[in-house]
Amino acid sequence: MFLWLRFVILTFFSSQGWESWDIAHRPLVPEGMPVLVDDDLLFEDGPGAPRPSAAVNQWLRELPSSGAPSPKSWEYYARVVREWMEFLASHGVGLFDSRDRLKQALGKYAGHRAAGPAAERLAATTWAQHMSILSLFYRWAIGEGHADAEPFTYRTARALFNGTGREVKVNLAVRRTPKPHVTVKYLEPDFAALFLDGLRGLGPDDCYRGRELARNAAIGELALATGLRLQEFSYLLSYEVPMLPPKPTDAPIPFPVPAGVTKGRKFRTTWISYEALAAVHHYLALDRAAAADGSPWRPPRGWGEPLLVTGPGLRGGRVNGARRPWDLLTPGERRRLVAPGGGSCLIAVRADGGPFTAWPTVFERTADRIRRTSEPRFPHVNPHRLRHSFAIRTLERLVSGHYRQAARLVTDTGPDAALAFYLSKADPLMVLRDLLGHSSVLTTEKYLRKLDTTRIYREAYERAGAAGGLLGAADAEAEREADEEFAEAGTEGES
Repeated sequence: MFLWLRFVILTFFSSQGWESWDIAHRPLVPEGMPVLVDDDLLFEDGPGAPRPSAAVNQWLRELPSSGAPSPKSWEYYARVVREWMEFLASHGVGLFDSRDRLKQALGKYAGHRAAGPAAERLAATTWAQHMSILSLFYRWAIGEGHADAEPFTYRTARALFNGTGREVKVNLAVRRTPKPHVTVKYLEPDFAALFLDGLRGLGPDDCYRGRELARNAAIGELALATGLRLQEFSYLLSYEVPMLPPKPTDAPIPFPVPAGVTKGRKFRTTWISYEALAAVHHYLALDRAAAADGSPWRPPRGWGEPLLVTGPGLRGGRVNGARRPWDLLTPGERRRLVAPGGGSCLIAVRADGGPFTAWPTVFERTADRIRRTSEPRFPHVNPHRLRHSFAIRTLERLVSGHYRQAARLVTDTGPDAALAFYLSKADPLMVLRDLLGHSSVLTTEKYLRKLDTTRIYREAYERAGAAGGLLGAADAEAEREADEEFAEAGTEGES
C-alpha cells in the first residue's frame, strides 16, 4: 500500500560527532551528500518495506563513483528528483508506479513546467537537463530492481562525431530548442572591448563612479582571456597567478588551473594573454594590496574556523601550521584562508579585505548599464558567456594560424619550447579541448556546434586565399562559370 506524501525534505550529510552514533566506524557517506527524507521522517513503512526516498538516497550515494564527483552535481540531481517526487505525490502517483501512470504524470508534469505558474516554468534547455537526470535515475532503479518501468519513450538516432557514426537513444520527452545560429552566446571583439570598458567605468556615462573598478576590470579580463568557469576564477588564490614574463609576447602564457576548483577536480592548463596577465598583476600590486594588507578580516562564524596561511608560495604554503598544496583546497576552504599580512587569500577582495565572489551580479549590472547608456543591442552577460567568448576567439586564432606564427618567436619571447611545439603541431580542436577542460574532442565538437564556427572557418579560408593570391582567380573562375550558365540558358530559350 502506498502512503502519499506531499513534501520531501532535502538535507545534507555531515559526519561531525559520528563517534556518539553507536557505530564502530566512520560512515562511508561523502560529506555534503544530499539526503531526501519524507515529511513524516520515516525511511520505511515497516520491516523490509523501504520508501522510494531510500532508493533515491542509495542512487545519490553512488553518484561519486558513477561519473559525478562534484557536490554541486549531487545537490542538483537531488533537487530534480525531489521536485518530481513531490509532483507525483500531489497527484497520487508513486515514484515507482506503473508505466501508464508514470507516462500520464510525465505529460502533466511537462505542461506544468512549460506553462504552469511562472515560478515553476523551465526553459527548454533546463527541462532537457531534468529529463536526462530522471532518465538516468530510472534506468538505475530498473537495473537495481526498485522499479519495473520508466515514464520515458526513446527513439534511435544516428549521431556523427569526428567522422564516426554511432547509434544513440533520444528521449522524446525533451522539448525542441532553437537552432545554434539563433542562440549565439559569445561577445564579438567590439562588444568584449565595450564590456571591459564598462567594468573599468569608462564610456559615454561620465557620471558613473563605481566601486572597485580596477578589480572588476582585471577579473573580467582574466575570465575573457583564460576561459575559466565561474568557480575557477572566483576561488583562485592570488598566489596561483603565474609570473609575468619580463617583456611582452604575442605567444600565450600557460595558466595552471588548480584541481580543487575545476569541474570534476581535474587539473588542467589553459593560457592567458600578456596584456590580461599584466592587468591582473597591476591589480594585485596596487588596489588589492591597499585593501588586503593589514586587514583584520576573519571568516564569519558560519563558514568554519579561519585557516591561517604562513609562508605562501606558488604551489602551496602552511595552513594552520601544516604544509598544504593549494591544488587540494576546495572552494569552501579557500574562502576561509587568511593571508599572513591580513585579508583574504582569494584573488579578488572587497574594500575590507574579505573575499569577493559575486561576479554574476557585477557582470549583469555592467551589461545593463551599457545597454541603458550606449548600446541598446548589448546582450546580457553572465560568467559563462565570457567562457564562450574565449572559446570562439581562441578557435579563430588557432584556425587562422595566429598562434603558430607566435610560436615561431619562441626563441625571442622566451615561452616554454614545449608550448611552441604544441601550438605548431596540435589540431585546433585538441588544443581547445585541453584549454576548456573537456573530457574528449567529442564534447568540444558538441560545444562548438552551439557557437558560430562556420564563419570562423570560412573567414580563415578567405584570408588564406587572399594571402596566396588565389581568391581573385577563384572569383574570376566562378564568374566565368556563371556567365556560361546564363549564356547556355539564353541559347536554349532561342531554340
